[in-house]
Amino acid sequence: MMNLEEYDILKKFMLSVSPLGEEELSAFTAIFQPVTYKRKTVLTTVGETERYLYFVLDGVQRSFHLDDTHPETTIVFTYPHSFSGVVDSFLTQTPSKYYFETLTASTMLRAPFHQLQALMDQHHSMERWVRVSISFALKGVLERQIELSSFSAEEKFKVVLKRSPHILQLIPHKYLASYMGIDPSTFSKLMASVRI
Repeated sequence: MMNLEEYDILKKFMLSVSPLGEEELSAFTAIFQPVTYKRKTVLTTVGETERYLYFVLDGVQRSFHLDDTHPETTIVFTYPHSFSGVVDSFLTQTPSKYYFETLTASTMLRAPFHQLQALMDQHHSMERWVRVSISFALKGVLERQIELSSFSAEEKFKVVLKRSPHILQLIPHKYLASYMGIDPSTFSKLMASVRI
């Protein structure tokens, strides 16, 4: 059962995205259950359909791509207070192309797909909230695509650290290098030379 503080954190985040009435907020938070995971726990694997939407209360997670012909690539990090999981697999209920794991011990709230779908069917404002959330996420993905495709290694390094200066203390540098699409040795050189 979710405690009052967790409810308030989730509610505040929800309202920062788009307005919702108290009935919808209560219905939404009611479908979430608290879960805890140890460090380096794989929650979703390639080929598995994501069953849950997670909301991070504590800890750091990542989604990453790995196959036999390409190097491991970190796609996204999540940390408090954000939604998490393999969202495209969750929303489309299709097999994931990515892994989702905890990098640190993590406390999260999770809601199953069928309950969120039922809420969206019942409350038009809930469906609108999900659409607005996805729109902001897509905006971020497109901005990141420009960074990965057009920016130099130093520009990528600077923009990521400007956006999330705390990230150096939270996430191992090999994963940050992978996320930025740069070689770990280049990342180390940038750490030594770039001032933010």
